[in-house]
Amino acid sequence: MIPTELQRLILMIALAAAGYFLILAWTGDYGDEATRDRVSASPDLAGGVVADAPTGGLDLPSVSAVGAAGDSDVPDASMLAPAGKTVPNGVAPSVVANGRLVKVFTNTLEVWLDLNGGDIVRARLPQYPITLDEPDEAFTLLDRSGGRTYIAQSGLLGLDKGNARPVFTASAQEFNLTDNESVVLKTVVNGLQVEKIFGFTPDSYAIDVSYKVANTTAEPFQASFFGQIKRDSKTPLGETSFTLGPQPYLGAALTTSESRYEKVDFDDLDDAPLRETVDGGWVAMLQHYFLSAWVANSEETNRFYGDPKSDGTYNVGYVGPAKSVAPGATGEWHSRFYAGPKDQDKLEEMAENLNLTVDYGFLWWLAVPLFKILTFLQGIVSNWGVAIILLTVVVKAVLYPLSAASFRSMANMRRVAPQLKRLQERHSEDRQKLSQEMMALYKKEKVNPLGGCLPMVLQMPVFLSLYWVLFESVELRQAPFFAWIVDLAAMDKFFVLPILMGASMYLQQTLNPPVADPMQAKVMKFMPVMFTALFLFFPAGLVLYWLTNNVLSMAQQWYTNKQVEGATKAST
Repeated sequence: MIPTELQRLILMIALAAAGYFLILAWTGDYGDEATRDRVSASPDLAGGVVADAPTGGLDLPSVSAVGAAGDSDVPDASMLAPAGKTVPNGVAPSVVANGRLVKVFTNTLEVWLDLNGGDIVRARLPQYPITLDEPDEAFTLLDRSGGRTYIAQSGLLGLDKGNARPVFTASAQEFNLTDNESVVLKTVVNGLQVEKIFGFTPDSYAIDVSYKVANTTAEPFQASFFGQIKRDSKTPLGETSFTLGPQPYLGAALTTSESRYEKVDFDDLDDAPLRETVDGGWVAMLQHYFLSAWVANSEETNRFYGDPKSDGTYNVGYVGPAKSVAPGATGEWHSRFYAGPKDQDKLEEMAENLNLTVDYGFLWWLAVPLFKILTFLQGIVSNWGVAIILLTVVVKAVLYPLSAASFRSMANMRRVAPQLKRLQERHSEDRQKLSQEMMALYKKEKVNPLGGCLPMVLQMPVFLSLYWVLFESVELRQAPFFAWIVDLAAMDKFFVLPILMGASMYLQQTLNPPVADPMQAKVMKFMPVMFTALFLFFPAGLVLYWLTNNVLSMAQQWYTNKQVEGATKAST
């Protein structure tokens, strides 16, 4: 006969599984299709579409004033420091050209450039499929289509004015790059010959963005480079807003003179605009596993900003110092942009503290070495699932002295449990007498009822650190383990790992001393049910870690119980 408690556990797990399958069915019918519909064949074009796109030369109208009414796509002129003479007045607005998107392909990036302003309006990552079922469909990070806005804008404050953006030309509308190569966009603005240059490197998610301005006028030209990220607050493509697991951070972050890493979410920007002055610095927009970031020149003092816009989007970016170009001279402005995965090594190489965007929380100082160990183990076994198991073994081995003391205390409590039960029956009506007798028993048997608490508390930082390592690391995204577990960052669709984890918790309780208080005992018996229901929605890698830890703990507790029982028999 199956115990009543176990019957309830099985029933609740079955109900949770049935509910989850209903969610999967709904997502398959509606959610995934809706996500695909939001990614069009090409990004949307802001503003009107009238003429054919120029593909070469400089014979085109100089500036387009087409853009969303209201908020400007260019930082306010007050950001320019110091103030000075900019582009001569009287620039005539022009129409926006049709087919103005320039496509750039490397082995790591697929980028769409909008000739109106030279903005990056789509960035896809071909080495990161959006799903395992669609291995040829690259993950889309930046995009302007389907009612979504997430783009990288840049320009010269003094050349770009409000919604008036320079319209560039390109030598082709598609570039396939295999080496360190650049895509050059050109235009002329009132005697200023302007080149906007995008430099690409193989195996890199960084893009060098620079301006070169030849001043052929009789007046000095002064401008500041600005780079900004414009996006809405919608759930990123490929993610779902419904989950019982941890919620990844979605919002901005930057480094400041007071803080190496500071989050600024959308609510913060709604409450107050962001204004920071930093030597060097960077500003990023974060989501689960991926980010985009503008990295300013480290030798310059830059002004960082963030603002909400009336159309529901948010701008975060920076403005560099003003530079003056004398008549007949040529001036240059440089910056770097990153659009890709949260690869800690690459981010650390690109800018100081940018690797902190892989946010392991307040226990980062412990999580970072744990991640390095996990990466080392994966390099040996070539399987992230096996590496997680080995890492759990390593952690258990390091913490063995603490856990051994804890398990020995629980084994001793288990040994005196029959005597405690007799005392409870004998003094059930006298709580004070029961307490005195229990303390006397603990002293006689040399048992500390709290002996198992402190070591377990000391292990919690390690558990939490590993939890965030497995949740935050992009290396675990779509990483297979074996058989049906093809993605350690996704839920186990067949619930095998969560059910095994719940069963291991239930079995582990049988090795522990019984709880004296009846109500507490019921709560403890219900714990495996709650944890199983919760872990149904957790990534398989996290559940695998927890299951492995439970199995190792059971083995250690069983071994310790046998040791204590053997010592007790030998002494009698």
